[in-house]
Amino acid sequence: MMPRMLGRAAFAWVLISAAMSVAAKADTAAQPIYPNRPIKLIVTFPPGGGTDLIARLLAQKMTDSIGQPVLVENKGGAGGNIGTEYVAKSPADGYTILFVAPPFVMAPSLYPKLAFDPVKDFAPITLIGSVPMMLVANRSLGVHTLAELIALGKAKTDALAAVSLGSASTQGLAAAQFASMAKINILLVPYKGSAPGMNDLLAGHIPLMFNALPSTMPHAKSGELIALGVTGSKRSPLAPQVPAIGEVLPGYEIVTWYGILAPAGTPQPIVQRLHEELARAGKLPDVKAKLLELGMELQFSRPEDFSALIKSELVKWAEVIRQTGVKAD
Repeated sequence: MMPRMLGRAAFAWVLISAAMSVAAKADTAAQPIYPNRPIKLIVTFPPGGGTDLIARLLAQKMTDSIGQPVLVENKGGAGGNIGTEYVAKSPADGYTILFVAPPFVMAPSLYPKLAFDPVKDFAPITLIGSVPMMLVANRSLGVHTLAELIALGKAKTDALAAVSLGSASTQGLAAAQFASMAKINILLVPYKGSAPGMNDLLAGHIPLMFNALPSTMPHAKSGELIALGVTGSKRSPLAPQVPAIGEVLPGYEIVTWYGILAPAGTPQPIVQRLHEELARAGKLPDVKAKLLELGMELQFSRPEDFSALIKSELVKWAEVIRQTGVKAD
């Protein structure tokens, strides 16, 4: 009797297991394959800038490989906070993702009432890479090295003027941090964009500017401007003859980095798929060449590494903003 009962129990268990397996397969088959509709890549700045250019380059390559359109949508305003909040509150399904730069981690120290948390509300996908800026001077200022600039700043009773794209921008904070560490006075003169600021710099109406290295290099190479230093931790391969500012002011480092996030709670397989697609796009010869042409040090790091960078950058920028006393415009 006992062996027969065990046999029936075993047989019943086989039937139950088979049924569960069929149900699991049916449930898996019912799940739509990701992605099965367009993906929105939100850029928190207006069209036409460097951030927008990089986002559109990657979006096009992802469209080619992922099987669905990846559409760049610009949602500017409030220092990037409008677009960031929009993504933070979007469904965590991988169909709305966010292109970020340093203002993302500056925001908590500049805006006391944010509607999002940079760590809790987002799932990092990848760090794309980073780009240093270059400090340049108009020839009429009469300086050719960082040491000469600092000496001039200490000797002057009034402040040196520098182009600013906003006191809370990467450029503005680069200038403010430089002034703080060099112990000189720099007056930040606001401009609505780097192009009008560069025009005034070239015309001699303003003596200094921190600006993106690729767009500044041609003026330095032509001799129109004097290249004084780059803001990365080391010299740039695009301008190996120009010292890093940290060589004169140890510890100085301010770079513009770019990355992509999803809303918190996005399933890990989707985050991983997006990471793989972005890394694949970044290895394409034409994409790699273009990003290197922009002066970018490519990363396409793992999600967990990008998460660690965001946390460290939150601390770094909080200290820079505290030291310089910069306020949001």
